Amino acid sequence: MPKEEGLDHSLKLLSEGYQFIMNRRHMFHSNIFETTLLAEKAICLTGKEAAEIFYDNEKFKRKGAAPKRLQKTLFGEGGVQAMDGEAHHHRKAMFMSLMTKKSLKEITVLTRKAWKNAALTWEREDEIVLYIEAKKILTQVACEWTGVPLSEDKVEKFAVQLGDMYESAAAIGLKHWKGRRSRSSVESWLEDLVEEVREEKLEVPIDKALYQFSMHRDLNGELLDKEIVAVELLNLLRPIVAISVYVCFSALAVHQYPEEAAKLHKGETASLQRFVQEVRRFYPFFPFTAARVKEDFTWNSYKFEKDTLTLLDLYGTNHHPEDWENPDRFEPDRFKTWDKSPFDFIPQGGGEYDIGHRCAGEWLTVDIMNVSLDFLVNDLEYDIPEQDLSFSMSQIPSLPESKMVMRVKGTGTATHSH
Repeated sequence: MPKEEGLDHSLKLLSEGYQFIMNRRHMFHSNIFETTLLAEKAICLTGKEAAEIFYDNEKFKRKGAAPKRLQKTLFGEGGVQAMDGEAHHHRKAMFMSLMTKKSLKEITVLTRKAWKNAALTWEREDEIVLYIEAKKILTQVACEWTGVPLSEDKVEKFAVQLGDMYESAAAIGLKHWKGRRSRSSVESWLEDLVEEVREEKLEVPIDKALYQFSMHRDLNGELLDKEIVAVELLNLLRPIVAISVYVCFSALAVHQYPEEAAKLHKGETASLQRFVQEVRRFYPFFPFTAARVKEDFTWNSYKFEKDTLTLLDLYGTNHHPEDWENPDRFEPDRFKTWDKSPFDFIPQGGGEYDIGHRCAGEWLTVDIMNVSLDFLVNDLEYDIPEQDLSFSMSQIPSLPESKMVMRVKGTGTATHSH
């Protein structure tokens, strides 16, 4: 196995961000190599074949893979991402039970309504910052959809706190501590809500996540600790708000690829969906995901030893020249012929939904993005003033520098000038 020399490459990982694994794939001409991260040996993988192995539950486990500091900000402790085997299937089923047609339809209706309401206030402002507005919109949507009560005056603060959790994922120093503070403050508020639901002091519709998770029983028939319920509720709320990163990139794509955006003016679901999928493939979202080797095994004559930390390159797999034609071109029509493999297109992880570690909220992400893109293209009149639209490949998550400043002229039949 090709091996990167040197004592530790954690700082290079932070400085190279999304391109860390890709850069070494080019250097070694290999989809697999060994390096050293956080003072331990790590194997890095990229590409469809590697993803297939990585999501084999017989070969890899999630427990103990995410660094402690990521659990303190991004994932929380004791959540579904760090579970394996039967316990993981049981907890994952709790999430999957929410992804019904009716429930997904409801979130698209809530999203469209929230965009319309927000846009009415934008006409009175000189400029808006799309990323900040999208975070507030999606915070309201997420709370309403999960049954978490949130008053109007708390939306802004809560949107910032939820943002802190994923914006600090790779941060060190003050930003990391801000993410930790936001998580512990939100977790304790959610724990109180769980107690109120269980004591019947707070009435929540039975089909909402707040009720379902509060009353969920584990494999031993026990209610989950309220701390765990809070973490799992955040595993819905936080990723829904993180879709604001994709909304921002969708607006950037509309601006930078007007000939592709022109195909969306009829609001056809298939065209919108292809554009959305290409935004998810093309722009950086999350760089990689981690697991540990379950038992010693050999793959393609490479030896994997038990407990070795292994990273799968999400961004690089979505841009892999062996799996995608012209991977660095923005071409939504490529999704006309994509074969829906669960291993070559993995912006939010790969593998199977029900038994594997693919994000349960992926359909929900696509639905929210479809509605948001349709609104931006067909219902909003705006100008894009001069601004810095570049985005960094080392900042995680990456965003256009200006976070998409817009001058909104009104709602109705959209026109955009640049």
